[in-house]
Amino acid sequence: MRLEAGCELVFEATAPTPLILMLRPRSGSGQWVLREEYTLEPTTPVVEYTDSYGNLCQRLVTPQGHFRVYTTACVETADTIDVEPAAPYVPVQDLPENVLQFLLPSRYCEADRLGELASEIVGDRAPGYEQVEAIRHWIHTNVTYQYGTSDASTSAAETAAKKIGVCRDFAHLGIALCRSFSIPARMVVGYLYQLDPMDLHAWFEAYIGDRWFTFDATQTEPRGNRIAIAYGRDATDVALATQYGPLTLKTMRVWVNVKA
Repeated sequence: MRLEAGCELVFEATAPTPLILMLRPRSGSGQWVLREEYTLEPTTPVVEYTDSYGNLCQRLVTPQGHFRVYTTACVETADTIDVEPAAPYVPVQDLPENVLQFLLPSRYCEADRLGELASEIVGDRAPGYEQVEAIRHWIHTNVTYQYGTSDASTSAAETAAKKIGVCRDFAHLGIALCRSFSIPARMVVGYLYQLDPMDLHAWFEAYIGDRWFTFDATQTEPRGNRIAIAYGRDATDVALATQYGPLTLKTMRVWVNVKA
């Protein structure tokens, strides 16, 4: 499906403020970027670079006062996500070197604290895809999705204890539980067609069967028509806006529409 997705961010700065944005999708697995528009008001010099995870980052200094970011992309997306229950666990010694970093506990994904819960969830399921799907299903079934129940400091261990959160929390918990079994897992942020309510979305990917597979514990069934913007170990690496000074986000608007 061809989708047009974008967001508008409006900031207020009391002084010129360094800002790193991560708002541009890249063509890759399951998506092909046909065209983009990226507008800054007022016009501001920008330097773009690629971070260690392959994400496109825009580095700038906002002027004092009102600052608007408008970005939209037309993207050809996959209507489905791949599902392969027989995909096996990949032994750590056989993992590609660039995947090893996604095995380690991280700030929001305390894999070293969740091994017992992971074992209870997975039971005797075959190592690999079946284990990850059991984790995804358990989170979907046992954790309540509700806005305003977590904040930027909430970790996977806290979500496991409280059993409530939003997409970011669901992704962190899935990642941590996978890593506790030495299954590499990473966070993805982007757009999902017909997400209700519409917002930027987060899910996770697990490395099994020598490739990355998508898992989304907020959804009942596997859903395609996703546009990935950024990948990382957890929310620390995939923040769509990172500021270094007195900058306040006043409004944010997100949309995903079918493009004829």
